[in-house]
Amino acid sequence: MQKLVVLLFAMLPFSLIAQTPAPAPAEKNDPEAQKVLDKVRKKYETWKTIEVGFSLSIEVPGQAKTTEKGTVAQSGDKFRLEMKDQTIVSDGKTTWVYVRKNNEVQITDAEPGGENGAFLTPRDLLRRYQKGDFLYAITDKVTEGGKQLTLIEFKPKDRKSEYSKLRVAIDEKAGQIAYIRAFARDGSRYTFSLTRQTPNKTFTGNYFQMDTKQYPGARVEDLRM
Repeated sequence: MQKLVVLLFAMLPFSLIAQTPAPAPAEKNDPEAQKVLDKVRKKYETWKTIEVGFSLSIEVPGQAKTTEKGTVAQSGDKFRLEMKDQTIVSDGKTTWVYVRKNNEVQITDAEPGGENGAFLTPRDLLRRYQKGDFLYAITDKVTEGGKQLTLIEFKPKDRKSEYSKLRVAIDEKAGQIAYIRAFARDGSRYTFSLTRQTPNKTFTGNYFQMDTKQYPGARVEDLRM
């Protein structure tokens, strides 16, 4: 999987979800932040499907800022991610990755609930704070783009995580996530802005499958076990 998509999957689901030691007794989460997260999570969980339009901005020290745009749709364990340079599709059993630059398709077994598929939407992201791998608290309430946003900061308990913190901006009035920003320990920043969120959209029967014949001349590498 290409670097950009790895960053997308790793950042949003909070890839920091490795097994971590239990926190010291004095470490507690902000109960007000939990109320906000619980309310938004429950809203997302009522949706059977979701399609999200997004932009992913990458800021690396010493390099020009770059921005990628795309869409991701999900229905249960099925998902479809569309970006300029690649398409990733999974029907819950098989995952296809098409890299346009190389005109190549890689086929692997899907990992339902694993890092290849279940961390792509706000609904899935909001389940992660319940796992106990972060300390989180409301840090500010701001107005951005005409929206009143509640900023919740997450700090991984695993000090070996490549991210020092993550910031989730929640539009409480709409009951939705506005953006997620990840701060890497090397000084890099990744901002995933949700520009459009469409719940309960109907998708065609084969939308979450890839027909490799759609990519003439593509090299197909089947890595399924």
